[in-house]
Amino acid sequence: MNRIDSLFKTKPGNILSVYCTAGFPQLNDTLRVLKLLQDAGADMIEIGMPYSDPLADGPVIQQSSTAALHNGMSLPILFEQLKEVRSHIHIPLILMGYLNPVLQYGFENFCRDAAHIGMDGLILPDLTPEIYETDYAPVFKKYDFKNIMLITPRTSEERIRKIDSLSSGFVYAVAASSTTGNAVADTEKQQQYFARLKNMELKNEIIIGFGIATREHFENACKYAAGAITGSAFIKHISANTDLEKSIPAFIQSIKSN
Repeated sequence: MNRIDSLFKTKPGNILSVYCTAGFPQLNDTLRVLKLLQDAGADMIEIGMPYSDPLADGPVIQQSSTAALHNGMSLPILFEQLKEVRSHIHIPLILMGYLNPVLQYGFENFCRDAAHIGMDGLILPDLTPEIYETDYAPVFKKYDFKNIMLITPRTSEERIRKIDSLSSGFVYAVAASSTTGNAVADTEKQQQYFARLKNMELKNEIIIGFGIATREHFENACKYAAGAITGSAFIKHISANTDLEKSIPAFIQSIKSN
């Protein structure tokens, strides 16, 4: 069973997923950060693949991607760093990035190599459901590799259901129609959006992301979804607190109550 499916089966709520940028703060910190996150209590990790034009990302993640690229990070180096990852990490690992570098690597080659080293899924915000369905769905199925798609408050119910029908693993519900790192405002409109998603009874679990920076944000998201994703807040925290052995557990404790 895919580790994402197993996680949702064994832990039906309060799932904390953390986004980290591969090759940041230093090129060879990737595996170290993953292990520290797991040991501190993260339930799932999204590994950001640095890209020079990250359209969906806010300034914090953009800056970390730029730093990682300057450090020398690339997809071949990332896969080399992660080739023994399953000797150390047992929680689900998801790659997140953009379509262009994956196409340059070769789409099936990418999925094959990622699955081979133990990655469980992929998030590509710029891979449309239509292109996925016509061109790439069989590749994901071949390697039991989950394709996780995004929805926003502006996504129509019809399109949400289409995305849900094509997604696997979970549906990534963007908390606000903005880039990553914008704080979640507990507005009535946003609560209505979360409640609408919950009431749709989608086939996939929902994980809420974008702007999850505090325990209050996390707990509020978990009222409506299986869990939440924090990214920019984590990157900002380890940028300011460079002793990772101390700063990563402290961050996770600030988000999770147990």
